[in-house]
Amino acid sequence: MDILAGLLPRLAYRDHPVRAVWSCAFWTLVTTKYSGLSSTFRGEDLQHSDHAAVTVPDAGRLLEKTAGELADYALSDDTVTASIGMAAINSMLDVDESKCVERGALDLLLEKGRGRTIGVVGHFGFVPKLREAARKVWVIEQRPRPGDIPATQAAEILPACDVVCLTASSFINHTIEQLLTLCAESYVVLTGPTAPLIPQLFECGIDAICGTRVTDAAEVLRHISQGACFKQVRGHGVRLLTMIKG
Repeated sequence: MDILAGLLPRLAYRDHPVRAVWSCAFWTLVTTKYSGLSSTFRGEDLQHSDHAAVTVPDAGRLLEKTAGELADYALSDDTVTASIGMAAINSMLDVDESKCVERGALDLLLEKGRGRTIGVVGHFGFVPKLREAARKVWVIEQRPRPGDIPATQAAEILPACDVVCLTASSFINHTIEQLLTLCAESYVVLTGPTAPLIPQLFECGIDAICGTRVTDAAEVLRHISQGACFKQVRGHGVRLLTMIKG
């Protein structure tokens, strides 16, 4: 959590009021200065738990908090709470769009990974297209599907990869630092709506950030509140932006 701990005090608009919090099936939307998205990352089914470690603090009163207080939720060990915190962080960012291009992660990964070995941490729909172009694609997951590599083997796989695609949900489950140490020699692409579009992350071993800018919160909410996956949200109130290390 060192990256987040260093980032949080530097955020602008920490005193800005929280205007909306929506924790939906797959995505969390927070509006403070701007609107920000994050994956809604759940561990086990804990909806009936009364254990303090697996509940969102002050649920029902989050609009009484400041943006900074909500952003600090990103440090929580509860992944639903941390999801809210990451969406809050993204809602507070003055993204310098002059340093971004409207380009999805797939295009960049194909450019950097063609004929090479690619490690993908997390499940992404573009993996089949990567397999067509790369020499080898390893998919590493905490909840592996057939053909995936369990996350416990990441230390064996990632150091051998030329290009690594990291899910930004690794901020939510606090594995980001550990993963970055395993791919110090790789070209690292951080991707997903959870990814903060800020150049400070380039100081941490990340080479490109493929994130999302909310342009129409009402349109995004209309979709995510009805159970939309991100494929269904694309083109509906969001822009896909990529920031590349200069």
